Amino acid sequence: MTLAREATTGAPDIVRINPTDGTTVLGSLQEAGVTGVDRAVTAAAAAQAGWASTPVADRALLLALAADAAEAQADQLANTLANELGKPINDSRTEVRVALALIRQMAEEGPAHLSSTEEDDARGRLRVLRQPYGVVAAIVPWNAPLVLAATKVGPAVLAGNAIVVKPSPVAAAAVTALLEALGSELPTGLVGVVQGDRTTGAALVAHPGIRRIAFTGGEAAGAAVMVAAAPRAVPVSLELGGNDAAIVLPDAPFSPELFKRAVLASFRTSGQVCMAAKRWYVHRSVLDTFVDGFIEAARTHLVVGDPLLEETTMGPVATSSQRDFVRDLIDDAAARGATVVELGTVPDPAVVDGPGTFLRPTLLIGVDDDWPVARLEQFGPVAPVLVFDDVDDAVRRANASDLGLGSSVWTADEDQAFSLAGRLEAGYTFVNTHNLDGVALRAPFGGVKGSGFGREFGPETVLEYTATHTVHMPAHAREAQS
Repeated sequence: MTLAREATTGAPDIVRINPTDGTTVLGSLQEAGVTGVDRAVTAAAAAQAGWASTPVADRALLLALAADAAEAQADQLANTLANELGKPINDSRTEVRVALALIRQMAEEGPAHLSSTEEDDARGRLRVLRQPYGVVAAIVPWNAPLVLAATKVGPAVLAGNAIVVKPSPVAAAAVTALLEALGSELPTGLVGVVQGDRTTGAALVAHPGIRRIAFTGGEAAGAAVMVAAAPRAVPVSLELGGNDAAIVLPDAPFSPELFKRAVLASFRTSGQVCMAAKRWYVHRSVLDTFVDGFIEAARTHLVVGDPLLEETTMGPVATSSQRDFVRDLIDDAAARGATVVELGTVPDPAVVDGPGTFLRPTLLIGVDDDWPVARLEQFGPVAPVLVFDDVDDAVRRANASDLGLGSSVWTADEDQAFSLAGRLEAGYTFVNTHNLDGVALRAPFGGVKGSGFGREFGPETVLEYTATHTVHMPAHAREAQS
């Protein structure tokens, strides 16, 4: 693996502070910059030439061995992730498992989607090939960095590409460790990492050696990626933000298990998930039942504290700036008249109320659609509740967002749920669940509208990293040579 660092930039190191205690320095990194990016892309291009000619079955075997190498470091990866992000240790272990499962799924099921097709009949001979682009640039955010790196590295490499990944500085150590482990079983330079912030990201997507770009992150950064890619018509896939609406119908099958799923839909990873439930539309007739059940489930299932403790289910927000943004949204909603309910249990208030970036999980009741907490993607531990009386009105309000990543319908009527889902402007709709617990790794995931385009998950994701090449000899040309 190529780990690029430009020592000549003179830029100060980017220092990462432990979000749990707000003081411990976890490490530092320096912008790779233009020189570092060029080094990584050049190495990737050299490795990709031979890799593309490697049979797909052999690529799949090496990819599976790479997953085995990473699994040997699973505990270390999980601890690094928990320290960097404040993600609870059990959730961090789950993320490692899911990331490796995605790599293995690609190795096992992806090759079938890379086969060429051919027809040879009276109309002529027609062959359609799936060929790699070359060197792929991947930009990965901090909230689920291992999974979101795996969803790009696995299909890109299996398809015959090389890849250079720029992780977020907030989660650089965990991603780098994962890719170093994967790269230990792959040709040198095939998987590269460039560290840094916007300067390095801009240099990567603008590099003339990049043939495809995969980006996960915010809308503004995604727009900048498209602008950078446009002059050379580099294909781009974007998985951007979400402001997911969850619609709770009057016949929702309320139970302790359902309320647990509802709580985790909003508060898993401290709400820092693109597909979290961020707007709860609850029918007026069941509002009290929903609120009471949600609060009770949160008391049981939201344990806020040190992410390295086994009992913790919610740690700090990853950065102080994100914590402050979410806290301002909560304060604004309270000033506008929302009922504010702090949720969960806090075994050690000294940790949560200390200098770290903790924020108590909060339910906001009586929110209006035009309030910032409902209009904007909060990306933090807050769940606004909005009331509706008519299902058509709920659908209209859910669709009013510029974003369209996920959504959910909560009802005892399965057919009604699937019918209603078809009216929602989203790339993925859950039924009686939401967020990571409801994702099927066998199915494509992605958004519509301002949430981007392109799909991840599912073995067919490998097609995102291939260019179609058609070879055709029509019948009249064949006849002319005979």
